[in-house]
Amino acid sequence: MTKKIALITGANKGLGIEIARGLGKAGLTVLVGARSEERGEAAAATLRDEGLDARFLHLDVTDEDVVAAAVKQVGEQYGRLDVLVNNAGIALADGDWNTSELTVATTRKVFETNVVGVVSVTNAFLPLIRESAAGRIVNVSSEVGSFGFMTGDSHDFTAMQPGAYGASKSALNMLTSSWSKEFKDTTIKINAMTPGYTKTDLNHNQGWRDPAVAAGAAVNLALIGEDGPNGGFFQDGNEYFDTDVVPW
Repeated sequence: MTKKIALITGANKGLGIEIARGLGKAGLTVLVGARSEERGEAAAATLRDEGLDARFLHLDVTDEDVVAAAVKQVGEQYGRLDVLVNNAGIALADGDWNTSELTVATTRKVFETNVVGVVSVTNAFLPLIRESAAGRIVNVSSEVGSFGFMTGDSHDFTAMQPGAYGASKSALNMLTSSWSKEFKDTTIKINAMTPGYTKTDLNHNQGWRDPAVAAGAAVNLALIGEDGPNGGFFQDGNEYFDTDVVPW
């Protein structure tokens, strides 16, 4: 098997399906990870109708048994995983979104998906990623998880309270850095990216960036060569930053 295999979590809509579409157009077999079989199969079918090689993979990042079953299925069918894009995420708050109103239950739910879920999926699939000649892992983060951005005053957006969502993305960024140190002397590369304020269900479609455009950074990081970065935080075409490198 010569075609690369890519798994995108939360890929049945929004940014996720656009990342899957971008990787499919690059010639990869894309596994559309989704909790809902109905929505996941529909998304994969949409991509297949566009001439792409897409398959649905049942995956709930918060359920270890489901994750284990997904790893077994991918291992039996392909024997390796070349690209993993941790895209699945949620943004929740309480009351008027003030940090003082944040409940423990909401905080746990956000971290369970955005942080623990990424640890669960990444570490479970690592044995298959190690079977790839050049494994690539991309973590979909956010600029609201950037201390450098959120403690500045360069844009009105920095005035918002990042809450549990921002804190979870900060944690994800640190995990990305941590994994990168472990992979330093291997062929695996891991990086984080921010899509910017993108129009998705995550923000009730209030974002102003097109998901197809915002997906570009994730697609590019998934396809980097041997000379590509490891352990960085990037964006693509986001008006907040002067370069593609996002401050931690």
